[in-house]
Amino acid sequence: MDTINTEPANILITGAGGFIGQALAASLTKDSAVGSISLTDITEPTVPALGNESSCRITSFAADLTSPATCEEVISAKFTHIYLLHGIMSGAAEANLDLGLKVNIDSMRYITDVLRQQKRPNPVRVIFPSSLAVFGPPGEGEVVTENTMPSPQSSYGTEKAITELLLNDLSRRGLIDARILRLPTIIVRPGKPTGAASSFCSGIIREPLNGESSILPVKRDLRLWVCSARTVIRNLVAAKDIAEAKFPGSRTVNLPGQTVSVEQMLQGLQKVGGRKALDLVQEKYDEKVANIVGSWPALFDTTKAQKLGFHPDVDLEQTFQHYIEDYMQ
Repeated sequence: MDTINTEPANILITGAGGFIGQALAASLTKDSAVGSISLTDITEPTVPALGNESSCRITSFAADLTSPATCEEVISAKFTHIYLLHGIMSGAAEANLDLGLKVNIDSMRYITDVLRQQKRPNPVRVIFPSSLAVFGPPGEGEVVTENTMPSPQSSYGTEKAITELLLNDLSRRGLIDARILRLPTIIVRPGKPTGAASSFCSGIIREPLNGESSILPVKRDLRLWVCSARTVIRNLVAAKDIAEAKFPGSRTVNLPGQTVSVEQMLQGLQKVGGRKALDLVQEKYDEKVANIVGSWPALFDTTKAQKLGFHPDVDLEQTFQHYIEDYMQ
């Protein structure tokens, strides 16, 4: 019997200083079933403002989760749900192997070592955003499912795949209750460019809409599996309430998204930002970036996600309009 939600949820979000962590925290404060939220990152995260209707308690603190001692100190048995959002992104993990291994694998092991030794009435529900980067180059017209063999072509994808296997095994043993969500490339991310190889996917929309130039490092015919930021946040929130019984086997799910070409993204940019915005995109091919993102599949079967109740994505024009509404007004 799934009984984890009979009491108010006490949630920990790691990597909470990033835009996903901030948006997720703000969304969770509106959920009456959430009693408290703790935010942590390598530097103390900002605490989102609470609406008048929210009774949620929210705290924030800095923590280095690559330290086993720190994990033992901060990973409390009071948490009913943990979102593992921290990590080194794709381009940065490729550039610095040691750092990627330390943050993307070692810290996950330290955290789960603490969790599996705690005495609890129910296993802690762990929500882990994985990535389409766990897959390698698809065959012509190949549609990826949860049963497609991972074959990562980057250190980042390999590190995500290792953590997927660990969380699945600990769930099989009943030591945790994981939800492993393979995210599409998120567009449009606010803020500055990140260390992700896919950072240009947001940059070629975000910067031109802000009147700034942006570099396009790949060819226009490249197809990508993407999802709007709003939809990703909705699905991260939804994941915490899906009963364990609905995951009789693997805890891994390919989240909904859409297949688009870079050319289609540029056409969408012109629709919402005009020719002036489009002219700010400068094409400058980067073989290293193109090789990484070009190894990712672009066609996914999300039947499992649909059956579990995850939300479908919106079209490109709506995605760009949502970015303008959420981060430019």
